[in-house]
Amino acid sequence: MLELSPKTNLLEENDYRFSLQDVKEPKLFREIYNYDEVPKLSFNHRRVPMNMPEEIWITDTSFRDGQQSVNPYTVDQIVELFKLLSELGGPYGRIRQTEFFIYSKKDREAIERCRELGLKFPEITTWIRASREDFKLVKELGIKETGMLVSCSDYHIFKKLKMTRREAMEHYLAAVKDAFDAGVVPRCHLEDITRADFYGFVVPFVNELMKLSEEAKIPVRIRACDTMGYGVPYTEVALPRSVAGIIYGLQHYSGVSSEYLEWHGHNDFYKSVANAATAWLYGASGVNCSLLGIGERTGNVPLEAMVFEYASLRGSLDGMDTRAITKIARYFKEEIGYEIPPMTPFVGSKFNETRAGIHADGLLKDEEIYNIFNTEKLLDRPAKVSVNKNSGLAGIACWINQNYGFSEDRKLGKHDMIVEKLKLWVDEQYEDGRTASISNTELENKVYELSGGALKPGDRKGD
Repeated sequence: MLELSPKTNLLEENDYRFSLQDVKEPKLFREIYNYDEVPKLSFNHRRVPMNMPEEIWITDTSFRDGQQSVNPYTVDQIVELFKLLSELGGPYGRIRQTEFFIYSKKDREAIERCRELGLKFPEITTWIRASREDFKLVKELGIKETGMLVSCSDYHIFKKLKMTRREAMEHYLAAVKDAFDAGVVPRCHLEDITRADFYGFVVPFVNELMKLSEEAKIPVRIRACDTMGYGVPYTEVALPRSVAGIIYGLQHYSGVSSEYLEWHGHNDFYKSVANAATAWLYGASGVNCSLLGIGERTGNVPLEAMVFEYASLRGSLDGMDTRAITKIARYFKEEIGYEIPPMTPFVGSKFNETRAGIHADGLLKDEEIYNIFNTEKLLDRPAKVSVNKNSGLAGIACWINQNYGFSEDRKLGKHDMIVEKLKLWVDEQYEDGRTASISNTELENKVYELSGGALKPGDRKGD
């Protein structure tokens, strides 16, 4: 039958009603996922409409998925990171929620300490097993929303749970009813959706969830979980790997509105950020991330990356304070002892540092030539150079100007005498077989010598 869609204002067919296909043997998509080969991409050349929601946001899983892959954070560390998340997300809650475990005394203490801060955002949610006792615990804590695992691929249903599809669906629906009975909003984590039979299980199951939600008059949130990072952002790719197709299908065939639709991805194939952005573009309001991308195996979607993706798509940071990203990175390094790979975008120690002499020459003339944006303004991280055998006169001049904070009218050029002398000294180091970059301490000591003591280590001459 034809119905006028309130979303597109067009007449659309509304005859698609997908029923559960309770197969006897698991559907494992072996033509795509042959375990002895690299997963393949199947194209069907079908495009779905781009459908960016009116409002989009970020949710966080640093204290749940993130904590599963590192040494557990202390309560004090969780509280400090929670405060930094709030600072980064800003007053409008662009970082909308963060999720916690609730099983240990430490978990519950962390929740209480974070609640005592009185911060509006991020909202505290939880993650639990799908059991009646756990829902009671959530309700006792006064938590409004909790995540629960509802694995949806036959890999999990048949191989891990040892159930049929119908048994799995009935088990999940009973757990969701328990959540509704406890007055809690369930967030259903559709685990392994990129290996699931989308029309044979996912859509029929979500349709049943939507019916229960309507009966209970309590919303249900749907989190599409790309558990193994198999999702791809390319248009015209076939299910189950199409991110756009998954988001479109959940909206079009199951009626999940954008505000209750969320993407959770992993980075096994380097596509986590692109996939999360695609989920936004095609209808999901929420993308689930973790700080620094820390998470299972290769990690989750890096939260800091989606902050900048948001600004690129919306043309505004909408109150987010990106300088908090540098504070977060510093806290992980200095207080938690987490080693951030130096080349990591936005947070690595060398993400905006150049070694190439030709790049340094550009920075010397105008840093905009070789810096991605004003990193000093947005991240409290000015562009910088390191000195090695490739730095050249320009690189050395850049290093001196930055290290000693010379103001624009006092900056040295690459033919200043002290620059040329330092270049000769640097060349001598590498002629003698050195391979490593020269440290700031070594350079400062040499500059002190060459300047006759006029430039001392730690001196700042910018004022």
